[in-house]
Amino acid sequence: MKEWEAAYIAGIIDGEGSITLTRMHSKEHRRPCISISSNDKEMLVFIQNLVGGGIYNKKNYNPSKFQNSYTLYIKKKEDVFQTLGVVHAFLRIERKKKRAEWILSNYDSVTPRNGKYNETMLSNKILFEERFFTL
Repeated sequence: MKEWEAAYIAGIIDGEGSITLTRMHSKEHRRPCISISSNDKEMLVFIQNLVGGGIYNKKNYNPSKFQNSYTLYIKKKEDVFQTLGVVHAFLRIERKKKRAEWILSNYDSVTPRNGKYNETMLSNKILFEERFFTL
């Protein structure tokens, strides 16, 4: 990815996106996710081609009054880390920058590769999540 593309994506995330920890299933631990919502599908497709993810259409119950809206979700760990790695230097919203840096520097240390937690690891994971949501 070129530097201007990383800066562009960072600007979109600053304005229309979020960096969060989310659950894919109700009984699992949270994992990093980047989402960008817009009614400009062309822009989301451009970003998707650079960083991956999937675009979902929100049901428009009143098309005569509202435009269609879409959300790009980047959920795969590799895609999230690659994206945050290149865009975090360009993020200007302090909360989003801190969240990106927190994930990049701490997520792997509290997440076992096999997904199995002992008591200490689980405690560290919960503290990681709690700290993340205070940023």
